[in-house]
Amino acid sequence: MAGNGNTDGEFSFSAAAARDALPRITTEKGAKSTTSSDVCHDDTASRGNFQTIDQLHSLQKKRSAPTTPLKEGGGVVMGTSGPTTPVSGESMLQSVSASLASLTRETGPKLIRGDPTSAAKVAHVPQTPTSVPAADVSDSSLKFTHVLHNLSPAELYEQAIKYEKGSFVTSTGALATLSGAKTGRSPKDKRVVKDETTASELWWGKGSPNIEMDEQSFLVNRERAVDYLNSLDKVFVNDQYLNWDPENRIKVRIVSARAYHSLFMHNMCIRATPEELENFGTPDFTIYNAGKFPCNRFTHYMTSSTSVDINLGRREMVILGTQYAGEMKKGLFGVMHYLMPKRKILSLHSGCNMGKDGDVALFFGLSGTGKTTLSTDHNRYLIGDDEHCWSETGVSNIEGGCYAKCIDLSREKEPDIWNAIKFGTVLENVVFDEHTREVDYTDKSVTENTRAAYPIEYIPNSKIPCVGPHPKNVILLACDAFGVLPPVSKLDLAQTMYHFISGYTALVAGTEEGVKEPKATFSACFGAAFIMLHPTKYAAMLAEKMQAQGATGWLVNTGWSGGSYGSGSRIKLAYTRKIIDAIHSGSLLNATYQKTEIFGLEIPNEVEGVPSEILEPMNAWEDKVAYKDTLLKLAGLFRNNFETFTSHKIGEDGKLTEEILAAGPNF
Repeated sequence: MAGNGNTDGEFSFSAAAARDALPRITTEKGAKSTTSSDVCHDDTASRGNFQTIDQLHSLQKKRSAPTTPLKEGGGVVMGTSGPTTPVSGESMLQSVSASLASLTRETGPKLIRGDPTSAAKVAHVPQTPTSVPAADVSDSSLKFTHVLHNLSPAELYEQAIKYEKGSFVTSTGALATLSGAKTGRSPKDKRVVKDETTASELWWGKGSPNIEMDEQSFLVNRERAVDYLNSLDKVFVNDQYLNWDPENRIKVRIVSARAYHSLFMHNMCIRATPEELENFGTPDFTIYNAGKFPCNRFTHYMTSSTSVDINLGRREMVILGTQYAGEMKKGLFGVMHYLMPKRKILSLHSGCNMGKDGDVALFFGLSGTGKTTLSTDHNRYLIGDDEHCWSETGVSNIEGGCYAKCIDLSREKEPDIWNAIKFGTVLENVVFDEHTREVDYTDKSVTENTRAAYPIEYIPNSKIPCVGPHPKNVILLACDAFGVLPPVSKLDLAQTMYHFISGYTALVAGTEEGVKEPKATFSACFGAAFIMLHPTKYAAMLAEKMQAQGATGWLVNTGWSGGSYGSGSRIKLAYTRKIIDAIHSGSLLNATYQKTEIFGLEIPNEVEGVPSEILEPMNAWEDKVAYKDTLLKLAGLFRNNFETFTSHKIGEDGKLTEEILAAGPNF
């Protein structure tokens, strides 16, 4: 890690070194714009149509007759007794105390197990002695902070409904809650500390999602977050794991102010057993989520009241000014993108499933490409829907849950997700009937980015533990609204790397006034918003593992055929499923192939259950001239996007870089 010369993935930390602020790093004007939306594809959402918290709450519930009687202030009628808190060891309290301690104090607050409303008397709890003179002790270090450690979902429900306005139980038993003004991630407010180690290791500059900050500014924000958490009567602490591979799992601690955040991470991370909690020890990474409190906008590098900061050297993440829970999930994913490659493990933004014979497939794709739909197959086991690792022993899910989009969700289209929304599931920013508590998944009053977070075991065909053997197929999904990419193409290694680095899909026309044609979107490694290293490093690791294991790369177009959006037609989902089935069975490897012009893609002459005339895109177009013009236009967009990566050489002689460039469009 940073500051200790450690490169093998093991952690060590010097407290003295952490207290020494690094020299201030100056940034050039305009540096903060490096995460432009045309490079990094993410799940950010526009601000909701509300100005006050009351207006936001009014959007959450739809009026119906009869109205549900509520207590004054909108709270749900509840009992007065607090939840029972599991007993945890004294070592846990000392460890949490160390996590909450500010750098400017030798001790943190006095930490007590349990809810402050319970019958426990703080006077009976022994205080931690301090060596700091009384005159130097601030009031915040004299108060008691109650630690609610790894509460169960039922206990977190009680905490949320009792103390957090906007929390309700829906008709199916899920906990509906609000994330406040921010209903999506804030990539322009996410920063990474640039120090002597990360300056050379991470990807910086044009196209990179990593916006720099210095150590001093991080410590200012950390101090602000810690002081806010110390001022509370209680904090929620989750001790959990990342990565189902037991040899390479990471211990994480999440300290937060909201029961909603604690339940969200309970679902999204891997849940520890009581025995594992007893011996959890020091976490490998800690999140201080003080999202209800803003950062100081006058702090160096800050451009708003929101700041999401990662310090890889200190193994810490600080959140200020946003309550959107996805920041924690994706922040940890970014950390894994840094830690796992140090262990020669490839971190992947992909879905993953496994056949009954043990054949594993990876699915890469941006929003709208069908990644979730196609990786969910009742004839196959689900290993995970979003984040994975590929090690020397096989694949493993990073997470313990799923974070599914809910907009326009229906039982018919997504029965597994529909049935997973039950007790224990967190529903973010949905609108429901005030009386029946039935959710209207078509309602976008709060945001279009409505979400459900649930444990992966809520999916009936999930594979527990979430691990599998080496993948046989790597499937890159693109929704090509230009209508010129084939429904399926077999890729060689260089082409797989090229299209993996490109991360292409297209947005359909008509989403904005005056837009009359599709808009290409590129996201490196199909997850540019989360990667830490240069994209070519992940691509080289992918090619190495595919070559070693004999895996095959495929490019599957789930978009348009016979013309661009507006003139052609969307490729039927039934045809795409037939293609995916042929990939899984291995029958597509035995097909005869022909090569397309410009992109040089190998396309099969026949796929069972798929009309042969659509396999070659040009055959499906009536206007051949228009097809050629559109094909050249898309090829030009690919070439322009890839210019960002051409200066980075792979290998000492750079031959691999030349092979990747040759695998792109040729015109």
